[in-house]
Formats: sequence, C-alpha cells, structure tokens
Amino acid sequence: MVAVEHSSDRFGWPEVSRRAGRGSPGVPLVGYPRVLGSPPVTVLRWTGKPSAGGLGRMRAHAHDFLVLLYVERGDAELRVDDCGWTLRGGDAFVIAPGAVVVPGDAVGAGAARIWVVFFPSDAVDPGGPGPLVSWRTHPLLFPFAHGVAAGGQRLQVPPADRAVWSGHVAALEEELQARRDNYTDAVRALLTLLLVRLSRLELDVADGFRWREEPLLAAVFDVIETRYHEPISLTDVASAVGLSPGYVTTVVGERTGRTVQQWLTERRMREARRLLADTDLTVGAVATRVGYRDAGYFIKRFRGSHGAAPSAWRRASGVHL
Repeated sequence: MVAVEHSSDRFGWPEVSRRAGRGSPGVPLVGYPRVLGSPPVTVLRWTGKPSAGGLGRMRAHAHDFLVLLYVERGDAELRVDDCGWTLRGGDAFVIAPGAVVVPGDAVGAGAARIWVVFFPSDAVDPGGPGPLVSWRTHPLLFPFAHGVAAGGQRLQVPPADRAVWSGHVAALEEELQARRDNYTDAVRALLTLLLVRLSRLELDVADGFRWREEPLLAAVFDVIETRYHEPISLTDVASAVGLSPGYVTTVVGERTGRTVQQWLTERRMREARRLLADTDLTVGAVATRVGYRDAGYFIKRFRGSHGAAPSAWRRASGVHL
C-alpha cells in the first residue's frame, strides 16, 4: 500500500464492510484492502490543529487488522472500547483487532503530528496460521494481544529514542512509496524491526512516568519491578508506597487505562516469556520464578494472556532447548 499524508480535514482508511465490531452491534468493521503484488502494510501521517475536525470527523468503527500509532508531537484524543485516551508526544499506542475506535481531535496549543502504521498479522509472518490465531500468539505482536482487554495499550518512547522512531517509520513510508527492487522484503524487515522496538518499550514503564514527573506512578512501577517475582498483591503494592489500595487503583487506572494487577501480571508474563525462550527451566520452575506458587494457575494466566500454554508458546516461538 502507498503511504499517504493526511491533514486535519481528511483521513483515509480502507473500505468499510457492514459487520459488527466487538461488543457494539452495527459498528462498521474496516477490512484491510489487499492489493496484488503489494506488501500488506500501510503508513499514514496525520497532522492536525486543535479542534480542527480531522480524526474527530470519523465515526465509530472497528478494524480487522493491527494498528500502531506513534505521536511525534502534540496531543490528540482517542476513545477505544469506551476508554478515553489523550495521546501525547512520544506515545506509542497499539489498537487490537476488533476494538471499537472513536477518533478525537488534536488538543492543546500546537499542531499534532501522528504516524499510523496498520497491517494484518501475515505482514509479519506470511507462513503462519490463520490471522485470527497467529496475531495473538506471535511474540512480536504480544503488545497488541495484551491490549485486548482495554482495546488498546499505551507505551512511552524514551526521549533519546524518539528521533530514531520517527526516522524508522519515515523509512518504512519511503520504501512503500518508492517501490524499489526488493521493496517487499525491505518493508517486512522494517516492520519487524519496528515491532521489536515496540516490544522493548515495556521494559521502561517506571522511567516513562519519571519523565512525565509522575512520582506516584513511578513508585508503583518500581515496586512491581523489584517484587514481581514474589506472590504480592495490590494491597502489598499500595502498602509499599504508603497509600490505600483504592487510591492507587484509581490513579493507576485513570493514568494508564489498566489496573495494578494487570501491570503486575504483564511484568510476570514478560519475565516468563524470557525464561521460556532463554532457559530450559520447566514450566513449574518458571512459574515459581515469576511469583506463582501454583503452576496450574500460572499456566491458566499465561494461556489467558497469550492464547497458548507456556510449552506451546515456547514451541511456536521456535525455541529449541
């Protein structure tokens, strides 16, 4: 697909088919438009001014492909599965297939500039199983799968890396536009590397809140980082930062769109994935290492997050120990 730049008064998406989106009968589902001979990847650049209309002119819709937004500058509003988000400069935001999206306007004093990359799962793994299976279990697509419960997930790109992110997405756009020899391979390689960059952002959550001068959230994530391997609970996290569980729940939910328990589970699952890929530890040993006393419960939580049991995920990831 050819990359396109869109101003605040127009925004292009694939053709719409009248199928219901998840949990919202009658919401149109946007299908990815296949073009013979072209890689199934699209890059858009959206620039808009506050209250200019832009994305806000689009109606609620869902889509059957994966969407990655990178906010290069400015702020913009977005609603995903009835959860409101204000995206800010440096945010990377992923939207899972089937989520109901209601785009909003640019906000604040300056113009927003947002990169949008969308693609079906076979753009990453052409030889994988059917798309409704592979995108939930592919290691590079896990940030999208993890965001299913809330429809989307926000991650922060460190300030030192933002120019690299902008350059990377611009290079992907340029390959799609120029269509030079072997550009299909180049597009797939650039998309894969972009998803690797995305997957690594989860390692820097607490630092991201320090950059935003949000000490309470940074403290919460410091506790999660240092104690996720223990069988701790929300009460333990709240006690460690000297606040009530209810207050911590409210602040973390409002600022991140997810609960403390969801973040704790994500940290444990990230370490579990690393141990499954890099060691020959049994599933029971991995469970113990990431804070679960009951291996059966760990398997249940891992399956719920990844759509596959730990042993199956290890095999699907191509890990042979």
